Amino acid sequence: MECPWRSIAIEGVIGVGKSSLSRMLASELEAGLELEVFEDNPFLSRFYEDRQSHAFVTQMFFLLSRYKQQMNRLQMDLFGQRLVSDYLFAKDRIFATINLGEDELRLYERVAEVLEEKVPRPDVVVYLQASTEVLMRRIAWRGRSFERNIDPEYIQTLNEAYNYFFFHYADTPLLVVNTNDLDFVRNRRHYDDLLQTIVEPFTGTRYYVPSWS
Repeated sequence: MECPWRSIAIEGVIGVGKSSLSRMLASELEAGLELEVFEDNPFLSRFYEDRQSHAFVTQMFFLLSRYKQQMNRLQMDLFGQRLVSDYLFAKDRIFATINLGEDELRLYERVAEVLEEKVPRPDVVVYLQASTEVLMRRIAWRGRSFERNIDPEYIQTLNEAYNYFFFHYADTPLLVVNTNDLDFVRNRRHYDDLLQTIVEPFTGTRYYVPSWS
C-alpha cells in the first residue's frame, strides 16, 4: 500500500488501543514495529498502588527506557525502513507534569531537555481518543495484573492532560481519532476506513470522520 509517511506514531491514554493499531499498521505497511516496553519497569505496579511514593523512579525509568529505544530506532532510519511506534517520546512530559512534585519535576525537566534534542520526530502522529468510561472498560477487559489498581480519577486526569497536550501540538501532522464507537480490531470495515485516512497525506491537524457514520 502506498503511504507517504516513513515514521508513524500512535498515541493515546492507557487502554485506548495504541499497541493493537500499531501492530496492524506495521503488518499492513510492511514496516518495523516499535512498542513501548512498560512491562520491564520494576516500579510500575507499586506506582499504581501508591503514586506519590513511586512516581519519580517510575517516570525516570520510562524516560530513559524510551530514550534508549529512540536511539536504537536511528539504526532503522539509516536503512530507510518504515516504522510504526505506539508512543511519542514527547508525551513523557504529560505523565511527569501530572505525577511529579515541584522539585522532582525540575530535575526531570533538566534531563528530558537534553535527551529530547537527540530524539527524531515522527512524520505523523495518530492520536486515539476515548472517554474515561470506555478506557476503564478496555483496561478491565485486557486484564493486565499491574493495571488492576488503576484509579478512574487518575485516568480522567490523564485523559484531560492528553487532550490538552494534543490540542496544542503542532510539531508534525496530527490525526485525531475518537474511538468510542470504533472497533478497528474486530471490525474490518472500521479498520480499512481508518487505514485509508491514515495513509492520505495532509498537513496540520485533521479529525477523523468515519465514512460509515
